[in-house]
Amino acid sequence: MPKVAILGAGSWGTALAVLLAKNGYAVSLWARRTELVRVLETERENKEYLPGVPIPEAVTVGTGTREVLAGAALVIYAVPSHAFRSTLAATWPVVPPETIVVNVAKGIEEDTLLRMSEVFSQVTGEKNLRRYVTLSGPSHAEEVGRGMPTAVVASSPHQETAEYVQETLMAPTFRVYTNPDIVGVELGGALKNIIALGTGISDGLGFGDNAKAALMTRGLAEITRLGVRMGANPLTFGGLAGVGDLIVTCTSWHSRNRRAGMEIGRGKSVAQALESVRMVVEGVRTTRAAYLLSREHQVEMPITDQTYRVLFEGLAPAEGVKNLMGRGRTREIEEVAGFEVSWSRRRS
Repeated sequence: MPKVAILGAGSWGTALAVLLAKNGYAVSLWARRTELVRVLETERENKEYLPGVPIPEAVTVGTGTREVLAGAALVIYAVPSHAFRSTLAATWPVVPPETIVVNVAKGIEEDTLLRMSEVFSQVTGEKNLRRYVTLSGPSHAEEVGRGMPTAVVASSPHQETAEYVQETLMAPTFRVYTNPDIVGVELGGALKNIIALGTGISDGLGFGDNAKAALMTRGLAEITRLGVRMGANPLTFGGLAGVGDLIVTCTSWHSRNRRAGMEIGRGKSVAQALESVRMVVEGVRTTRAAYLLSREHQVEMPITDQTYRVLFEGLAPAEGVKNLMGRGRTREIEEVAGFEVSWSRRRS
């Protein structure tokens, strides 16, 4: 079996290492901290990020990227979106030629407003996009590591590359679909974190299921509006990388974004909420990026707008809810991709 390298020993990187080892691959896992490497090697468990999941012996761990990447047919970047550029730039010189690259970060680069595939293209050269895949969908590491049924999407501009990753990752409990719409898959995975923050804030304020359902549904509408404006296929947002990931991130206790939102809704500051979660909360940076993108593309995103004001302008969460509920009257179904639902008159 070919070797697979995974850069990033957080919860998701560890869960994928366990999955691939069970699939029969030799897996080399890179961790930034020497102490974490020691723990993973001696205890065969990532107690910090994925407790209770045994790490198979087929998984080796190291801090040297050259050693980890040597001979890899596939490399998975499992680092946060804000660290993707620097990690990619530092490791790309030692990534073997023709190695397929999979990125699992769900975010938008805050300073440049680029999607992760755009960052990859900028760092490595556009010609290397034929080797690039983004993996997205409703996939909490805690469940994947324990072998619970999960379905995800592999997206690439090149069909053969996506299908290679599909074949590599497919397992009895891990189903992989392919989708050529990398714009939609990346945006769906990133933007749903904003809505999860919002639903978490709603939960923290003590609101019920009605409010959560409204936020999720109208959140999907504004995600789709921005996605279509940026060139995505609207159908993607009805799939695993869209509504699927939105549902799991807005409703599960495993969701860092929802948990952070709940703490903010209960009265904690953003800094206090992030500290309580103790892991990366992608939605905070993504909210700022999406807020700027909505203005650049002139797309109305009221939930994103109010979430931005809560996170970065000190707006009280209850005031944000009041602002959303007090917006002017409008129709539910709007024009998307040239299709508009209009009133029709019956003939007497």
